[in-house]
Amino acid sequence: MSTGIDPGLAFLFDLDGVLIDSMPMHTEAWKVYLERLGVPQEYIEERMHGKRNSELVRDLIGAELPSDVVFEHGAAKERLFREMILKSDLERFQIPGLTEFLKRHRGTPMAVGSNAEPQNIDFVLDRLRLREFFPITVDGSQVERPKPFPDIYLRAARLLGVKPANCIVFEDSPTGVAAGVAAGMRVVGVETTPTVFHGVSYQVKDFLDTGLDPWLRTQRAEQ
Repeated sequence: MSTGIDPGLAFLFDLDGVLIDSMPMHTEAWKVYLERLGVPQEYIEERMHGKRNSELVRDLIGAELPSDVVFEHGAAKERLFREMILKSDLERFQIPGLTEFLKRHRGTPMAVGSNAEPQNIDFVLDRLRLREFFPITVDGSQVERPKPFPDIYLRAARLLGVKPANCIVFEDSPTGVAAGVAAGMRVVGVETTPTVFHGVSYQVKDFLDTGLDPWLRTQRAEQ
């Protein structure tokens, strides 16, 4: 059944906050990890939004740490995150309406573009049984510059064989929105957490938004 979406368009999705509302679990994992180190911190959630682990480790643990130590801290925290989330019902963190939206637009080329660790991307796609929708995944380790630079989304578009101008990005953070805009793409802001977006073309609370599909049907691919 046709959805009325221009066949020349592609959809690019961030992971955290767009496919899964993982921020509460990431926040809790950081709190537990920092407590184990004896480094309690305040306002963790506000400080982590849209940032890579290397940035967070330097902010939360130590700005002058060598790169190998930064990497080990980030990897250890992500292992803790996966251990914690394995003990939970992961599906309850899925953004409402997501699976139905993906099934409805199955014929549209899709990719994941995220600053998240590649192991986390694989973990979420496999556990939520979303792998079939995303033949392409791009993470920060595959590009020279992570978000807010456009590299991740430009690489995803290239791998899908779609012009950047014909990609529609779904993002939940100002950092990700900036990356999509810098890539010359249209951006849908997903307000998983209260956020002020700048530069988005459309904004939704989740994928149950009744105006999303009608808006998508108005979008045309450039030739």
